Amino acid sequence: MRRIWLCADDYGIAPGVGAAIRELIAPARLNATSAMVVAPSFAAEAPPLATLAGERRAAIGLHVTLTGRFRPLTAFWPIADGAFPPLAAIARRAFLRRLDASALTAEVEAQLAAFTAAFGRAPDFVDGHQHVQLFPQIRDAVLDMVKRRAPAAWVRQCGSALPARVLLRDFKMLALSLLSRGFRRRAAALGLTTNPAFAGVYDLDPSTDFAALFPLFLERMPDGGLVMCHPGRVDAELRRLDPLTDLRETEYEYFTSEAFSRALDAAGVRLANLLPR
Repeated sequence: MRRIWLCADDYGIAPGVGAAIRELIAPARLNATSAMVVAPSFAAEAPPLATLAGERRAAIGLHVTLTGRFRPLTAFWPIADGAFPPLAAIARRAFLRRLDASALTAEVEAQLAAFTAAFGRAPDFVDGHQHVQLFPQIRDAVLDMVKRRAPAAWVRQCGSALPARVLLRDFKMLALSLLSRGFRRRAAALGLTTNPAFAGVYDLDPSTDFAALFPLFLERMPDGGLVMCHPGRVDAELRRLDPLTDLRETEYEYFTSEAFSRALDAAGVRLANLLPR
């Protein structure tokens, strides 16, 4: 029986998302979530998650955020109308190595400090909103920060366990897998742990049949692998901040269903248990 991590990203982005994630953690329908500390709702959403974390119901991670309609915690640059720039703008600067390294480090460390203040401890793991932790410059800032401030945390790589012939038909997963090679090498050189495999990426088309798609994420997923998800309920705050809305409710409904349990059974998979501190 393989045991995996099923991680809900974006905790704290909006009250409806936070409530849905907690409702899935309580009955062990999720066993991990990563917190977006720059979101306006995070301060109110952190205490109830801290309670679940104290009961060891789920692993809690830091969701490093450098894109989207969120205000930086520091004098981070570049910004757009007072918020982080879109993904394309950050990616372009990162790959051209034109991000301000000191400003980048300061923002990443400020987000870790906000996490520690909210939960009273370092994160169990660290990942990135829109996979920014894999990008040049950002990768180095994140991994160096984890090594110095949270060396027991594992870090999310996004390499797939699927064969190359399958990845060649999925450009996004192929790109993430290629970027993850350098990320894994750098993490290993620093003595940091990474998840052995990753899944959960799909085209965010509202017509997606998530119930049919999810079992595919479990194929070839090794013990300790990670499946990313985005369950939630749509509210006004979510619609203001993020384009991913109705599909969050689709995912939430699936994870409360018997179809989800049957998919785990059919794949010979269980959610990993958390060890006592």
